[in-house]
Amino acid sequence: MRIAGLASGMDIDSIVKDLMRAESIPLDKLKQKKQILEWQRDDCRALNTELLSFRDKLAQLKLTTNYRSRTVSSSNEQFVTATVSSGAAQASYSITEVKNLAKAATMVNGGGITGKDGKFDPTKSLKDQLPDGFKWEQGVVESQTLTVDKDGNVPEFKFDGDLKEVNVIVNGRAVKITTDETNHKADEVLVKSDGTLVFGENVKPANGSVVKINYVVNEKTTSKTVGEDPIKTWSLGKGALNTGSVKIEYNGQTYSVTEGNKLKSGDDVLGEINLDTGVITFAEEKEIKDTEITATFTQDYASFGINTHTSKGEVNETIFMTGTDTLNSVIRKVNESSAGVTMFYDSFTDQVTLTRKETGKFGDGEKDIQVNGDFMTNILNFDNQIVDDGQNAKFTINGLETERSSNTFDMSGVTITLKQTFGADSNQQAATISVGNDTEQVFENIKQFVEDYNALIKEISDKINEPLYRDYKPLTDDEREELSEKQQEKWEEMARSGLLKGDMVLSGVLSSMRMDMYSTVETNGIFKQLASIGIKTTANYLEGGKLEIDEAKLKAALEEDPESVENLFRGNDSEAGKGIVHRLYDTVDASMKKLQEKAGRATSTNQQFTLGRELISVDKSIDRFEDKLKLTEERYWRQFTAMERAIQQANQQSAYLMQQFGGY
Repeated sequence: MRIAGLASGMDIDSIVKDLMRAESIPLDKLKQKKQILEWQRDDCRALNTELLSFRDKLAQLKLTTNYRSRTVSSSNEQFVTATVSSGAAQASYSITEVKNLAKAATMVNGGGITGKDGKFDPTKSLKDQLPDGFKWEQGVVESQTLTVDKDGNVPEFKFDGDLKEVNVIVNGRAVKITTDETNHKADEVLVKSDGTLVFGENVKPANGSVVKINYVVNEKTTSKTVGEDPIKTWSLGKGALNTGSVKIEYNGQTYSVTEGNKLKSGDDVLGEINLDTGVITFAEEKEIKDTEITATFTQDYASFGINTHTSKGEVNETIFMTGTDTLNSVIRKVNESSAGVTMFYDSFTDQVTLTRKETGKFGDGEKDIQVNGDFMTNILNFDNQIVDDGQNAKFTINGLETERSSNTFDMSGVTITLKQTFGADSNQQAATISVGNDTEQVFENIKQFVEDYNALIKEISDKINEPLYRDYKPLTDDEREELSEKQQEKWEEMARSGLLKGDMVLSGVLSSMRMDMYSTVETNGIFKQLASIGIKTTANYLEGGKLEIDEAKLKAALEEDPESVENLFRGNDSEAGKGIVHRLYDTVDASMKKLQEKAGRATSTNQQFTLGRELISVDKSIDRFEDKLKLTEERYWRQFTAMERAIQQANQQSAYLMQQFGGY
């Protein structure tokens, strides 16, 4: 804090401020220069964003789909419909007969399924509903997922206990399993006793693919180490446990399941176990801590197989179920499996069906769906049931009798759907599929391209022709305080105008783009320039080369020689045959790089572009000048302080003299 003017009576603070305001004029000019550079940088980046957007649109225009739009029609949509892709050739297909429609194989069980107490409840556990004669196997159902590495190596299949059953799914399809190490086939997976998997040549998993293994071991042993905090419960992680198989090792004693699901060793009760969930609840007087506890157990499980023939080949799927599964959960397992079938239970008839998800006939002389296992054959009554095999669609197209596994199929880019059968000798006329050019869609694509080009041209032209108001400089802090917000906005708008006026990079972009649009392209057709298809520049030269379309001429060109129009825009790899879109893309890309060299990107540092380096130089000048101003201000204060002291000393001397002279 400085207090001045006490001796002189002058407003030294205001005097110094006015002096410093005059000294700061060069600093204000440096700050204005910095602001102008920042505005130029921002304007260049905004235009670069516009160029980037246009370049992305040009990249899309390189695709053939923009110039080969097709239409398709059917003369009898009641029997045959069709859709078309852009790659389809102009053609006509006549379907004179449809003998069969493709259908999926279906297998219906032999009657209602009956549970232990009557009609089946699909929401209740199977163990409570299956008849007493149903045989549950003893083991533990497990699952593993292995990912093949980039070299094609499958990780080791590790498991505890003895392997009882296994189901291997490769690339989403269950495959045949064999344990015969001498005669395993190319479409089989050899499972050795130690769990090693050897894949046949036809079922070898691809690099990076997933191999899923569902399997059953004879029993499972699991342990838990308990720390200082005692536990009240322990979940074994499996349900549907077999009563006689559960053994708990704790504190040197072995506990078994007794009446009421008590875990006892002699008269000592460890707790209770819920066999359905596998959760042990320890007795209140037992404090399980600072120890290790071990459990050995098996599950009540069953398995059944579904064999199907699909478009991917034969599928041999094994489904594992436990006593706590419901009919609904078994149905879900079947439907989510690789068997490719849909299982459905009808509560009204109490019957079950299996339907293959694909239509068509794939099995060579074999049933399309086969099942095995006591649960499928006896409980669900699929034993000796007749399968209504799938069949292919049989039809005659352009005089050729042929078949397809689906009623919807592709033919040279045309997707045809057969809807009803009809005969060649019937009163029905042939269904004719006609594929032609969709000139309207191609016209709209070209029109949109012209509109995007004109919008970019206008944006750049407006910038390089924008008026420059030299009298309007960026506002200083002092000037900003004297203006209202609206006045500041108006002033800044004038100050920002024309900063890119006549910019060489932007002028070069316009010139190069105009040359690309006027250039001749070797199309091997009748149209070699845009003007020949009705696209030319407007008569007003002030519009900077904007394009206008003669719609009638363009549509006529698309009808007369669509390939030539496509080549005019897309072209080929030769220099003479390079299409306008490719030339524009190269021009815009090169211009973007030049703008980046000048103004950088949002992620660029100032050292990486021209304007940024100028900003660094201006910032350094500002820092140096601000240091100089501090020294100047200190000098002024020292001078005025010295003046104050001198005046004070003079005043003191004057007072002393007056006092001395006053005595006489």
